[in-house]
Amino acid sequence: MVTRSPVTRSLFVTALAVTVLCPALSPVPAAASGVSVSGEPVSAAELDRFAAAYVERRGLPGAAVAVTLDGETVHTGGYGADGGGEPLRADTPMRIASLSKSMTALAVMQLVEGGDVELDRPVYDYLPGFGIADPRGARITVRQLLGQSSGMSDQGFSPVDRPRRPTSLDEAVAQMDGAGLSAAPGEEWEYHNPNYHVAARLVEVVGGRPFTEYMEEHVFAPAGMDDTSSPDPATGTVPDPARGHVRAYGLNIPAPEPEHFSTGAGGVVSTAEDMARWVILQGDGGRAPDGTELVSAESVELMHTPSAPNGRYGLGWMRRGPEDGAGADQVWHGGMVSTYSSYQVLVPSTGYGFVALFNSGITLTEEDTWGLVEGLIALTEGREPPVGDSVLWKVDAAFGALTLLALVLGTRGVLRARGWASRRAGRPRWRVGSTFLPYLVPPAALLGADSAITLVMGGREGTWLQRFYGVPAELTFLAVAALACLAVIAARTAAVVRARRSA
Repeated sequence: MVTRSPVTRSLFVTALAVTVLCPALSPVPAAASGVSVSGEPVSAAELDRFAAAYVERRGLPGAAVAVTLDGETVHTGGYGADGGGEPLRADTPMRIASLSKSMTALAVMQLVEGGDVELDRPVYDYLPGFGIADPRGARITVRQLLGQSSGMSDQGFSPVDRPRRPTSLDEAVAQMDGAGLSAAPGEEWEYHNPNYHVAARLVEVVGGRPFTEYMEEHVFAPAGMDDTSSPDPATGTVPDPARGHVRAYGLNIPAPEPEHFSTGAGGVVSTAEDMARWVILQGDGGRAPDGTELVSAESVELMHTPSAPNGRYGLGWMRRGPEDGAGADQVWHGGMVSTYSSYQVLVPSTGYGFVALFNSGITLTEEDTWGLVEGLIALTEGREPPVGDSVLWKVDAAFGALTLLALVLGTRGVLRARGWASRRAGRPRWRVGSTFLPYLVPPAALLGADSAITLVMGGREGTWLQRFYGVPAELTFLAVAALACLAVIAARTAAVVRARRSA
């Protein structure tokens, strides 16, 4: 009878993980097709019922949503619980992650309208301290920063590899002096958070005040976003929201957000109620709900219009249409950190705006979080919302079972090492050593996991803690399988040495 080692099983599961990972990490799932459910405008009660049922069915820890229509908020609601176990509400502070970029872009556009900044002038004209190792960096324009087409990328400058966490935007920009470019400015689109660190520093220098103060005085306060704040660069913190969650093995585990510098690119804390005011402003040509104009309608349209080489990214916003699976053209942006995620969507053809904030972060798939947004959009467009349960807990359960199996098989291999060695006592050393080679595959897979995840994530770098938060069951399996194989190798090697000495 042919027996299979724990490594053989590990290889099979690793291949299975790759099969699951690659299609699951698409930026936004396609919209579900459906038929009209009503000829009347959707009611707030219907939106509320769908959101409440969705959060419970998908096993999400919590979500806060807002829906607007033609300059009015038609529904806000909170569902589930925060990290402290308290009911989540529409006014619960939550991290909005990369939705912050649209706010930084608006601040830059205010300076453009004031004549202090030109989008197509080099950043260096405004920030003489901005310099990178690649001489082409001197040609990077303000527009290219906001459109993520500066040529900078995580491969040329990894935020993970900073010598220390910056305590100011000035320091964050100065740390980029050794950065390279992955492409000439304006030629390729690469999503890179430091683009917006530089943009925030530009706001700080040209605006003549700290970035956090500028945002409060010129963006949040006039927009009526009284419960919204940007992180303090000195500490990297904001008025601390409740802990978000890591989803693992069917559980929602409260966890602290790993420390990282995010000023300008992420880190803003807001509420669903405040974000409703934000999308109203975006849908009403730059005017806040009370009529205050923060920027002109022309500037808003410019931010919403794709100008990057990928044909979809504008200035802090993206576009998607029916060719991408949307029911109608959408202006949107998503955000995701380790313990929180978020979406903001405008549908110009219907006048609706949508916000969804979640206190759970990156996972194998965005299906569970984006499905709530897609369901709300579908209801307003007369389509049936998506149905179905989360597959995340099923994948985690499978990896949990395989982790236990790897542990059992590893223990079995260690306990039987003496008998294994005695049966091979007379064989040449090279033949005995060659039997260990398959057992080196899981350790190698663990060592290569970060690079593999970076590849799947489109080149985005991350720390091991951030990776673990995103795929805890998968990395736990790889770690246990690797340790089990190494333990078997060590036990069998020791047994072989003892057997040969005895002989």
